[in-house]
Amino acid sequence: MTVVRVLGIGMGPQHVTPEVAAALAGCDYVAALEKRDDDPLLAVRRTIADAAGVPTVVVADPPRDRTVADDAAYGDAVAAWHDARAAALGEVLAARGGVAGLLVWGDPSLYDSTLRLLERIAVVLPLEVEVLPGISAPQALAARHGVVLHGVGEPVVVTTARRLPEAVAARHPNVVVMLTGEPDYAGAEDWTAWWGANLGAPTEELLHGRVGDLLPAMGAARARARAAAGWVMDLALLRPPA
Repeated sequence: MTVVRVLGIGMGPQHVTPEVAAALAGCDYVAALEKRDDDPLLAVRRTIADAAGVPTVVVADPPRDRTVADDAAYGDAVAAWHDARAAALGEVLAARGGVAGLLVWGDPSLYDSTLRLLERIAVVLPLEVEVLPGISAPQALAARHGVVLHGVGEPVVVTTARRLPEAVAARHPNVVVMLTGEPDYAGAEDWTAWWGANLGAPTEELLHGRVGDLLPAMGAARARARAAAGWVMDLALLRPPA
């Protein structure tokens, strides 16, 4: 039976825990999806694997249809993409067997499809799956700004830019928005934001203040982070005015 270790790596080598490092060292190889030639995110995964003395097996990441707009078409597009990714990754796992490591940005439990892909693969290939947590983006954001994600006894809504308008309309007291891209902050201009990009990495950017005042600075900071690292991952904690 193929063993797959799903290992959370936070934002890179600086966030790899001793537990994850030990599990990685016991892998026969790391299987890593490559989104494009000279993929900078693949390069970070390779750096982590190399430090553990584990070879990296590169798997071409199938393209995803990003032209859809409505929720039904979006769900269908993501499902088709996951099917294609599972097929590509499953071929490698079936051919190589052994103990494979999959290095997941942040934590595998939050806005990551790795475990869903493995569920698809396990239908046709027996797998033993082990999951080790990593430092999640909301954890890193709260730490870098020195804040708690919620008030006393309050809930936290974690969502994506696609669903942000719903959270703003509902005036949730604490909203963490991830996978931001170019979010629509309409209606949240007077909210307070704690924003960060590439948290914990040398290209980190941090901003705090009123959303309407920060918008130009957010765009510039995202551009700087992308130019310096070749990639950008950003998120924000948002709170409505009292």
